[in-house]
This record gives sequence, structure tokens and C-alpha cells, in this order.
Amino acid sequence: MPKKSETPAQKPLSGRKAQAARNNGIILDAARAVFLADASAPISAVAEKAGVGISALYRRYPSKEVLLRTLCHDGIRRYNAEADAALEDSDGWDGLVGFLERVVDADVHALTVHLAGTFTPDESMVPDVDHSGVVTEELVRRAHATGRLREEANHLDIGLILESCAAITSPAPTRAAELRRRVLALLIAGLTSDTPLPGPPPQPGEFAWRWERP
Repeated sequence: MPKKSETPAQKPLSGRKAQAARNNGIILDAARAVFLADASAPISAVAEKAGVGISALYRRYPSKEVLLRTLCHDGIRRYNAEADAALEDSDGWDGLVGFLERVVDADVHALTVHLAGTFTPDESMVPDVDHSGVVTEELVRRAHATGRLREEANHLDIGLILESCAAITSPAPTRAAELRRRVLALLIAGLTSDTPLPGPPPQPGEFAWRWERP
């Protein structure tokens, strides 16, 4: 099992730092909403959505490229946090299913579906990207050990399942969440089936092309 890094207990932020953290969270939430709706939107649309001046936004994120990279990196960290938590479940199958449900509810993979290829990833993301692969493989290994996960399913299939759910949209956020959970339930049922799957499984590196800038 991958070891989670140990960090010292965090001290409460001072008033100024706490406010800065809140402001940054508001900007990232606004950026997520804006760029999921239109990946080509200008950075000024994020400032307007967040209710901050464009100069204040540029002080934190000097370009749209940096903001997009930060947004996706934040999504990877959220994914890893859920995956690490799932490894604490004593039942490998329940751990995998609970992980899938939480990640779909958080809509983490919508960023991958909509923003891949809109910015250039950098080296700062590599450790978290590597960790996501390792921890997902471990979740799949533990689910296989229970005998409930179909033998030919691999950890890259998990990514395809999550992206399939993230691709479902609706003008009503609540309805989109309901439909994603419905489709996830159908896909989870398929993970326990013994019906042969068509074609070979996804391979490492097969989806790297989409992160390349056009």
C-alpha cells in the first residue's frame, strides 16, 4: 500500500493569511465554473465571476495558463485525497466503490474532460500525477482481491469510468449529479459482470496525447 506523507499539524492561519486563502478559494471556484462552461473564456471573466479586480487576480495568477494549471493540479490533489481515504476501507471492493462515488459527486474529472490540451502541464504536477496512478492501481488490486471486480478491468478503466460520468451535463446541477450517479451505478454493475469485454484494455500512456497543446 502506498505510504501517505506525514505532515505536521497545521497552525491556524492568521487573519490576513486566512482571508488570502479564502480569496484564493473564491478565485479557483470561479475559474472552475467559468472554464468548465467555456475553456476559451478570457481570464477577465474569472475576475468578474469572483468579484475581484483583474489586477488582484493577476497578482496571484500572472496568466490564464498558470490559472488553468493550478486549477487542474488542485483537481488531482482532490482525487488523490479521496483515493488515499479509500485505502483506509477494510473491504477492497467497498473502498473502490466509495471512492468512485465521492469523485463523481465532486465532479473532479470534469476538469480533465474539458481542459486537457488547453495548457501545458509542468514538473510541479508530476509527483501528484504519479501518486494518482499508484494509488488507483492499489485500489484496483485490493478490489480484485475480493473476487468482485472483473478480472480484466485495470486501473486505467477507472479513469474512463470517471470521465464518462463527468461528460454528463445538464442546465440543472442537481439533475446532472443525479444522472452521473445513475450512470456510475450502471458502470459499477458492469465491473462485476463476467461478460467478456471487447477490445484490449487501455494502456499506460495511451491518453497522454490529449495534454499536448494543438
